[in-house]
Amino acid sequence: MNELRLGNQLEKLRGEQKISQEEAAKQVGVSVQNIHKWESNQSYPEFEHLLKLGDIYGTTIDEFIKKDAALQNKINISEEEKEDDDELLHPGFYIGIGIMFLGTFLSLIIGNLTITMVTNIAGMLIICFYKEILKLLKDIKKDFYEQG
Repeated sequence: MNELRLGNQLEKLRGEQKISQEEAAKQVGVSVQNIHKWESNQSYPEFEHLLKLGDIYGTTIDEFIKKDAALQNKINISEEEKEDDDELLHPGFYIGIGIMFLGTFLSLIIGNLTITMVTNIAGMLIICFYKEILKLLKDIKKDFYEQG
């Protein structure tokens, strides 16, 4: 597939339509600086603006996205992050609760409240920072494979 960054596509299509940046900006309802930033790959337009640009240039958002691998990756990353944020009770929640109950149970058997305090703190930290710990580990793994 012929990969073409979105900005280059927009500039090419605008040239084919013989529309100036000023005219495109007016039709889309944005500033000329926005058109310039989009065409120079400094930023991406919002989807509503992509829809308008698609109408103006006679193409679709689908075609814009298919030709820009960087935009596809940005969309995929955003979707993964959204899915993670939607998950209310992640595995770290259950691990943390399990550690807290185990510590409380052990402290009742042994008779040492320090165990309860330490395991409750550890459990709460796991519950609160589970996703960040996983992300850190994934980043370390990614860096390791990129170097080797």
